[in-house]
Amino acid sequence: MRMLRRVLAPVSRTRWFRRVGPRALPVAERVLRRLTGGRLVVSGILVPSLVLHTVGAKTGLPRRSELMYTPDGRGGAIVAGTSFAREAHPGWTANLAAHPEAEVVVRGRRVAVRAERIPDAERDATWARIEQQWPGYRQYERDSGRTVRLFRLTTDAVPSPFDGRL
Repeated sequence: MRMLRRVLAPVSRTRWFRRVGPRALPVAERVLRRLTGGRLVVSGILVPSLVLHTVGAKTGLPRRSELMYTPDGRGGAIVAGTSFAREAHPGWTANLAAHPEAEVVVRGRRVAVRAERIPDAERDATWARIEQQWPGYRQYERDSGRTVRLFRLTTDAVPSPFDGRL
């Protein structure tokens, strides 16, 4: 799997992927969700992935987002609001900032999580950890022209759904 990631990671940073990905991946996610009853996420084929369930920052309505995550090595998960290097932050990051209590589904298991922003002092180390899993992923931040919001998700669930796979 690691070798496949190293091959596909550069493709994910191309202009073509950034143009097609935001339109194609949500469709693929819906199809896979229907076929598997929500147990699989498209990105989960290559990297650890989750479905984040939040409350809308402005609307108060339930929201869901399929995201790649990186195990933090302490039983939690790191998620990055890269949004395919777009200029605007993805909505789910505003939702977590407004309502840090959320839920995730990981490999079919739904658990409560608490989100906290990664402090500036930890950003470089956090990006290094993320890039162990998906090489060159920080390039999205550089290309977006904004500081990507990084969050750590923690849970009291035992065992933690965020195992140490990289």
